[in-house]
Amino acid sequence: MSVSDPELKKELNATLQTRKDLGPEYEAELIDSFLEKVDQRLDSQVERRVRRELAEQRMAGARVAPAGSRGGRRSPADPENRNRRFGLAGISMVLAVPLSAIGVVNAHLPGLLITWAGIVGVNVAHSLSVSRGNSRSGNDEWDG
Repeated sequence: MSVSDPELKKELNATLQTRKDLGPEYEAELIDSFLEKVDQRLDSQVERRVRRELAEQRMAGARVAPAGSRGGRRSPADPENRNRRFGLAGISMVLAVPLSAIGVVNAHLPGLLITWAGIVGVNVAHSLSVSRGNSRSGNDEWDG
């Protein structure tokens, strides 16, 4: 919205003309009405600018770190990282049942303990690799 906005000038002229016609007793209502229209125009322009800047940031982010690339690490709160962690945990639990049965049948209690130590170890190693990858990437999101 610039100073030379023709629509805004028309609104102002109409408000001033209406004030002349109705008199000063309606001045407060006319001013409020005009300011409400200006406020709506400002809100719409701010909203457009915010959308444009967000789109530009998304495009810049997509150019810097394309999806699936190893160069730009994602934050742990990123949905892709959460899905990977949840997927590994789910697969671990599904495979834990037959692996536990195999461990118990072949080596009894020690086999069960070794099986579960392996399952926990794989999940911990994966979690640490994701966390370590984010801290090494130099990601500005984590700098505060």
